[in-house]
Amino acid sequence: MSQDKNKVLVIEDNKEHMMAISIKLKAHNYDVVWAGDGVTAMTVATREKPDAILLDLGLPGGDGFVVLERLRSLGSTIGIPVIVVSAREPMSNRPLAIQAGASAFLQKPVKTDELLSALQRALMGGTTC
Repeated sequence: MSQDKNKVLVIEDNKEHMMAISIKLKAHNYDVVWAGDGVTAMTVATREKPDAILLDLGLPGGDGFVVLERLRSLGSTIGIPVIVVSAREPMSNRPLAIQAGASAFLQKPVKTDELLSALQRALMGGTTC
């Protein structure tokens, strides 16, 4: 891995989930920034210019699908890979997330190896289910 750390924006309203994901990412040499709602997420994404975004779907101040749509419509965030990490039922939500522009859909609780693998693929420009 290069000297430069990849920056990941974690959009998650549950502080315990955010901390668990943050610890996993920091242990694997990622810089982590955080937003707890949809409005803050857009501000942080445009200001911090992360290399990737982990997005929960159940957010206060805007559903995660709305946030994903906004991320895909702004010139400054359109190319940032987004991985949806959600407790929502995957059979219907996974295809919706991929269709909306997500690189991957991971079911909570997410395993560290699944998270890191999906993140690495997304950073390399790949898409996974």
